[in-house]
Amino acid sequence: MPEPLASAAPRPRNLDPVNWLGLWTLTRKETVRFTKVYAQTIIAPVITTLLFYTVFALALGGASRMIGDIPYLSFLGPGLIMMSMAQNAFANTSSSIVISKVQGNIVDVLMPPISALELTIGYTAGGVARGLAVGAASIATLLIFTNLPLAHPGFIIYHAVAGAMMLALLGLVGGLWSEKFDHMAMVQNFVIMPATFLSGTFYSADRLPGAWKLLCHLNPFFYMIDGFRYGFIGVSDGTLGVGLVVLAVSDVALLLLAWRMFATGYKIKS
Repeated sequence: MPEPLASAAPRPRNLDPVNWLGLWTLTRKETVRFTKVYAQTIIAPVITTLLFYTVFALALGGASRMIGDIPYLSFLGPGLIMMSMAQNAFANTSSSIVISKVQGNIVDVLMPPISALELTIGYTAGGVARGLAVGAASIATLLIFTNLPLAHPGFIIYHAVAGAMMLALLGLVGGLWSEKFDHMAMVQNFVIMPATFLSGTFYSADRLPGAWKLLCHLNPFFYMIDGFRYGFIGVSDGTLGVGLVVLAVSDVALLLLAWRMFATGYKIKS
């Protein structure tokens, strides 16, 4: 009988330094994840922003108030937009990680040849995309009801992207740390919400007493909102250069932390 032919051993596959296909697939997954339920992830936050704006305009007399020489509603609008962007960027990454961990399907993301940095960038890009989508929709909606000047578009773009990135990375870190939804709710309630409301969203930080003003200026969320607002109305409470640096440093620090957590398999690998 003829001897069976020996099958050739499979050759090792050489991967590029960056797995562009894997990175694109993960980014697309995280983006499609929120666009498929746009009524919940985009329209609902816009309605919430509009409700906040309406309450301050009608019930609290915001239409007649001034912050310095700026009408209060023009001051308020950018803060509400950034607050909504931040919350949704955080929600996108944190919910994606926690749901995958609870359902046990995070292994589907860990098994492919995707590096820790690519995982970090892919998840973060999805969070930033959701934050920017909510921000664009909120701006378009508020323009129907009020005047939002564009004093410095560059500051708007920088703070929108850097702010959404900071919250997306924070959501990623929080999601990796959390073992169940209660842990994620704790991060949301005791970190994100207090930092958001102590950031000058609804008021000028210059009106705060000494200790509270100092606390506000130590909050990275303050610089995120203050710089974004400056892009619209041309007035800021803080030092713009400091804000640019604080956001950049915060983003880099959170990126390195999230990368390290993925690289070590923190709470996602046995």
